[in-house]
This record gives sequence, C-alpha cells and structure tokens, in this order.
Amino acid sequence: MNRSAFLSFMLMLVQLWPCSASTHDCSARNSDQSFTAVQRVKRSWVWEPLFATEEQTSKGRVYVGQLKSDLDKQDGNLKYILTGEGAGSIFLIDEDDGKIYVTQKLDREEKPFYTLRAQAIYRSTQLPVEPESEFIIRVQDVNDHEPQFLDGPYMATVPEMSPEGTSVIQVTATDGDDPSYGNNARLLYSLIQGQPYFSVEPKTGVIRMASQMDRETKDQYLVIIQAKDMVGQAGAFSATATVTINLSDINDNPPKFQQRLYYMSVSEEAPVGTTVGIIFAEDSDIGENAAMNYFIEGDSSDVFDIITNNETQEGIILLKKRVDYESKRRYSIQAKVVNRYVDDRFLKEGPFEDKTIVKVKVEDADEPPVFTSENYVMEIAEAAVSGSLVGTVTARDPDDDDCPVRYSIVHNMHVKRLLSINEHNGTIFTTKPLDREVASWHNITVTATE
Repeated sequence: MNRSAFLSFMLMLVQLWPCSASTHDCSARNSDQSFTAVQRVKRSWVWEPLFATEEQTSKGRVYVGQLKSDLDKQDGNLKYILTGEGAGSIFLIDEDDGKIYVTQKLDREEKPFYTLRAQAIYRSTQLPVEPESEFIIRVQDVNDHEPQFLDGPYMATVPEMSPEGTSVIQVTATDGDDPSYGNNARLLYSLIQGQPYFSVEPKTGVIRMASQMDRETKDQYLVIIQAKDMVGQAGAFSATATVTINLSDINDNPPKFQQRLYYMSVSEEAPVGTTVGIIFAEDSDIGENAAMNYFIEGDSSDVFDIITNNETQEGIILLKKRVDYESKRRYSIQAKVVNRYVDDRFLKEGPFEDKTIVKVKVEDADEPPVFTSENYVMEIAEAAVSGSLVGTVTARDPDDDDCPVRYSIVHNMHVKRLLSINEHNGTIFTTKPLDREVASWHNITVTATE
C-alpha cells in the first residue's frame, strides 16, 4: 500500500470511529443530517387564487392564471402538466410557462368550482420537479339570473283598523346568482302598487300597514311588490309578485234601526204566541260582530215579547198576552237592540245599541151581542090573561153600543104555545094563560143577534 492510499484509509477510519463508539449519538446525528437535507431541497408551488368568470362567450381561450414552481429558471427545462376536472377540455395549461386558460363558457349555477392537479417535471428525464399539487379554480359569478317569487301569488288577511306599522305578510324572492360575491344576488324590495295604504321593508320584504283602513269602506286590496337584484342599481334584473290583502272584520260598528217608528196591528182574536210584526236593525259588521239581541222595555213587556232570528238578525214581536179591543185599542212599545259581542276598544265611540218605537193597533173582531145577565128569573101569576108581560132580557153589541140587537126564543113545541118575545126590545109575554098545577117552572132559551 502506497502512502497516499494509507492516508486516505486512515481518514475514513477517523470519520467513522465516533459512530462505533456511540451508536445512539451516531443515529441522532444522522437523523439531524437527513432532516437538514430535506429542508434544503424542499420547494413549493407559486400561484395566486384562480378564478374563471362564468358566461364568457369569447371564441378563443381566456387566461385564468399561472402555476409556477420556484425551481423554474425559465430556461425551458421544466414542463407543466394539468389533470383533474375539465383538464384538457375546459381548461388548458401552457406546458412551458404554466399559464392556464379556459376554453368554454362556464355556468357557476351549474358548477361553482373545479378541482384540478398540477405537476412540474424535467423534460429531459420526465422526473417530477415538484410533488403533484391539488388546486381549485372557482367560477366567478355574473348577474345572469332574475329574481323569482317562488311562493307567489300571495294571500294575506289583516284585521281592519290595525295601527300603522302592523305586519301583514313577508314576501321573499330568490336569486340564482352568488350571494357571497358582489351585489348580484342582493335584493331590494319596493312597492309598485298599494300606496298609501301599505309599505314594504326594502331589505326584508315585510309588508306593513301604512294607514288605518275600514273594511266597511273597502275590504280587499291588490298590492304589487317588486324585487330588484344588485341592490336596485342600473342594469339590475327585477321581478314582481301580486299580494291580495283582505281586511277581516272587527266589531267597530253599532247596530242601527233604519226606522225610528214602526206601525203594526193585531186582532183581538189572535192567540198568545201570534207574530205581531218584525223589526230590523242593520250592522255594517259581519259574522258574530253583527250578532244582536232585541229587547222590549217598559210596561209593554207584559203584553208583548220579542225574540231574535239568529239567521236574519231580525227582531220578531210576539203576542205574550191576549188583547181586548174594547179595553185598550193602542200600544206603544219601546224596543232596543244591543250587539251580542262588544269590542271594548270602541266603547268610547258610544254605546253599541239603538232604540225604536213600535205602535201596535188592536183590531176589533166581530163579537156577538152579550146579555146583561147569564140567567134571568121571572114570575107571573097563574091564570094571567094571554099577552101578559113576563119580563125583559137585554143584550148589547160589544163592538158598537148603537148597533140594534134582535131577540128570539129557541122554541120547542111546548114553549112555543105558551110564550113569545118582542124581537126589538126583548120583552117576553104569554100567548095563553099558564097553569101552575100543570107546570110551576118554564125554562126558555133566548138568543140575541146583531
């Protein structure tokens, strides 16, 4: 062995000896040296976030961005390769400089992003310069969708006389554009039709009452709401929705008699329970808010009664006690109507009741004459000559004191031979002498007619 070879061999021993002396120290040192080596050779990709705008109609390819390895010395030794979604068809990469282009029109609403992978290799060896890296190309939104009211047309109901600011309904439009990018999907609501009765919150689409409204004046309103994207800026798309708003009834109107005076009549022959007549009060409200009850006030309630027809809301006056033309020919009834259900909010505007007067005339019935007594007892001496006065019966016409009355005896053959009556004055006289020993009593029946 020559001297130079010997020196080299000794140097190698000196370098290796410490590892033999301590295996632990050697392993640790080798590990540190390996980590340091990896750190020295690690490289990274260099690129900005990548975006491709949707709906571009350019016939040529459109630049998206550039991928670049920090080992690229721009000397043509590296080659860039693109794989993944749309690589080679939708997206192309310039293998020399890593620039990426889009070749087709994109639709963000159909696909919002694409996941691809990039790799840089040496042209000469085809070995990778960088580990394969995954990245995303996001499709950037343009305002290509109109707002839509998917739930329209709308129907809503709100109580009449609701205070200003009362919420009626919320309408909502949707926009297919990207809500996270710009103002393309930011909607602004406005009122096209419905002023001055309603308003709409520009950002929420909540429709509110702008004034108090009376259902009895108008019970339905047609409101048109517009939604504009891009916060209503120039070039924005818009859509409209129709909202039918009905006012529901509240009890804000009292019942009112349309007549201050009613005239009716009833026959004295009418039995108890007979309908004398009908009165009616109108209420501008509807449903239970228009329900009412009728009453009779004063002394007339002993003779007349009133009930409510719940279907027609009429007051039906009934005869509670029979009337007599000869005793009382006219009645004056005070009738009252009251709302069955009252809303305390409106009591300050006055009582929810009304009154009217009903004049009832008693009609005369054709009544037969009435005798002054139901029974008459008369005496005459026996053997009195024919034509002697026995007595007088008296009857009067209750309908007319001046009406003449005609009298007659209900004859049987025996009485007819003994007694007779003056048809004009009711005097009874004998037609032949009477014999007490034959009959001490004679019963006769007398009728009186007009």
